[in-house]
Amino acid sequence: MPIYEYFCPHCRTRFELLRPISRAGEDGTCPTCRQSAPRVMSVFASFSRGADGSVTPVGGGCASCSTHACSCCSLN
Repeated sequence: MPIYEYFCPHCRTRFELLRPISRAGEDGTCPTCRQSAPRVMSVFASFSRGADGSVTPVGGGCASCSTHACSCCSLN
């Protein structure tokens, strides 16, 4: 089963639910406030580790930006 990401507009909680594909279009129930929360697009990053131990992004930058030199990136 895939993991889907949700964002609760009531309490601003971001959470994930493991559910069958047949339920992919349904809203999730927020674990914090128990309100209905819509599914959001998940952001992910893929990294490759070189023989020397260096880490580089694969197919772009880190998950939060389009570069690999920002202050929030763990590649620096």
